[in-house]
Amino acid sequence: MINPTDWGIIGGGFMGMTLALRLVEQGHKVTIYESAEKAGGLASSWQMDDIVWDRFYHVILMSDLNTRKVLKEIGLENELNWVETKTGFYSDGKLYSMSNLIEFFKFPPINLIDKFRLGLTIFVASRIKNWKAMENILVEKWLVKWSGKRVFNKIWLPLLKAKLGDNYKSTSALFIWSTIQRMYAARRSGLKKEMFGYVNGGYETINNHFIDYLVKKGVEFRYNSVITSLQETDSGKIELTKFDQTKVVHEKVISTLPSHISACISTGISEEEKKKHLAIRYLGVICTTLLLNRRISPYYVTNITESNTPFTGVIEMTALINTEQIKGHHLIYLPKYVNSNDPLLNEPDYKLSEAFLQDFLKMYPDVQPKNILFRGVSKARNVFSLPVINYSENLPGIKTSVKNYYIINSAQIINGTLNVNETIQVAETKLSEILKNG
Repeated sequence: MINPTDWGIIGGGFMGMTLALRLVEQGHKVTIYESAEKAGGLASSWQMDDIVWDRFYHVILMSDLNTRKVLKEIGLENELNWVETKTGFYSDGKLYSMSNLIEFFKFPPINLIDKFRLGLTIFVASRIKNWKAMENILVEKWLVKWSGKRVFNKIWLPLLKAKLGDNYKSTSALFIWSTIQRMYAARRSGLKKEMFGYVNGGYETINNHFIDYLVKKGVEFRYNSVITSLQETDSGKIELTKFDQTKVVHEKVISTLPSHISACISTGISEEEKKKHLAIRYLGVICTTLLLNRRISPYYVTNITESNTPFTGVIEMTALINTEQIKGHHLIYLPKYVNSNDPLLNEPDYKLSEAFLQDFLKMYPDVQPKNILFRGVSKARNVFSLPVINYSENLPGIKTSVKNYYIINSAQIINGTLNVNETIQVAETKLSEILKNG
């Protein structure tokens, strides 16, 4: 019989909710403090006129076993829809399909030798087991070695800059390894092909079911609760101070907030630890969302190899989800990844959407302004941490110098890409460490 503990969790995203789920399963008391009006974090939804769907684009893979396990637990396994999608490439002002081997070999922007080297690069990365070795070499150096300079400049460089900006220069090859590994996960698991999936109603449905499930198990949610500081009490408990200066005490506390915020709200964390947390570099995202009354392409993802396009790619969500999910309309995401301190994050939404829309209409000349029913902008300042050289070696631990205060967040994803599946895995494995070692 375990000794029940009163836990406080700061942050009600998928990380915080997964931690709460595993704690209450073991008989602990849990309270989640969420700064927004509702839980969900980066997987939250929003209102687009009379339609509710995900604020940022998300997809579930058949190989996302952690996500599928949670969906089964909260009663949503039968709401999953699986679809085989297509991939496009926009290069030199033209749109190409890259959804199978035949189309790959027909791809005009690179010659046959370059295509062989590109395919070899992906194959080699899919077979590498020692991810630590990939962490010690720059992604540019590794890709040039296997793909050659031409392929790097024509294909890899625009894609890296689209996701990382100039930060690609200090990013390790672990970044591209993780991306390719996820792509091949289904095949390694014995599945015949990788399928993309979604739940009816999107993450609005998932979050609502998850919240209800946790509440029924005794988890308390405290919304609009911004935690501004925390400190250890004389009795060894953790006192949290909210934005309105009210205070609450828990025996143990986990922060799922970004590392620098988690460190700075603690008045007792050591300077050495704080320095490590502050050294973690985050990228943010600006995402313009469009609702159209027409389809633009057959591709779920269109990768862009043009360096002057203000967004990193085109995600046509309705190439995956049934249009009935959003009242017959077509949903498009235009994301741009930026440094967390980029001035663009402070730009008015209308200016950003105007700039994005201008290039979008150039890419798809058949689309007219009258076809656009809704446009909006979502921003997030701290989305994922940059996997720089020797990232895992310099990562601070989850246990802090403040007794009974722990930090578990997406920065702990060291050999994978940021997605809900990896978030769940980090939450479960790191929580097991805490409960085992105290």
